[in-house]
Amino acid sequence: MTIQWFPGHMAKAKREVEEKLKLVDFVIELVDARAPISSQNPMLQQVLQNKSKMIVLMKKDLADHHITEKWLSYFQDKEVPAIAVDVNDKADIKRVIQLAKELGQEKMKKLEKKGIKPRASRAMIIGIPNVGKSTLINRLANKKIAKTGDRPGITKQQLWIKVKKDFELLDTPGILWPKFEDQDVAYRLAAIGTIKDQLLSLQDIVAFVIRYMQDHYPYLLHERFQIDSEMEDMWEIFVTIGKQRGALESGGNVNFDRVSDIFLRDLRTGRIGKITLEAPGAR
Repeated sequence: MTIQWFPGHMAKAKREVEEKLKLVDFVIELVDARAPISSQNPMLQQVLQNKSKMIVLMKKDLADHHITEKWLSYFQDKEVPAIAVDVNDKADIKRVIQLAKELGQEKMKKLEKKGIKPRASRAMIIGIPNVGKSTLINRLANKKIAKTGDRPGITKQQLWIKVKKDFELLDTPGILWPKFEDQDVAYRLAAIGTIKDQLLSLQDIVAFVIRYMQDHYPYLLHERFQIDSEMEDMWEIFVTIGKQRGALESGGNVNFDRVSDIFLRDLRTGRIGKITLEAPGAR
């Protein structure tokens, strides 16, 4: 299965990222803590080349804390500064600013050695759609600047934003790559709400997550839906969830589409529990 989704504004955004990259000192790359590698845009990795960057693992409050710690170690082993963030935690926002300041100071020291007058450091913030970029920008600037929403594709243009006196931030629209050749990557991104729900079968997405949870989070499945790891028949699993949550049609039959909606809503809001859909070294 190859999934293609590349709206025109994303193609334009990629070109603009390439053009504006020379204007910034470093890059702040946002990934989703529930799928840190799957939510890294491989197309942008090529564009960034040797640019200094830091990685922010967003939505840590929805992710498995123990796996998040492993991901932080993974990026640090690659000598890439990384931090996990809950945008509603003021302490986390301060830590993002501090790490960005440190990266910016390195660049400013190099400029001073060249005899160039110090200035506010400049950063570009990048990430795939719906990773929480606009919300983080508003927290960093401590005022509402970027539009926010719970669907992909809110930001459509680039915008310079001042973060106190510490650095200037260039916002960019969320960019996906032209095609998903790895089916598991597509399912992970769909599960966390990055890919528009209309592009994939919701039932297939839910089945993928349930299988993963049976292997890695069986206790959460049992707590929320009374699903055991031994249950192999996906039809039986959907029926069990549907009857428990009242996803019934006239005549008492279970509506599998409603079951899928219920499950994904519970997953994305954290009602099922703190879940990460991939771990270092397990791909």
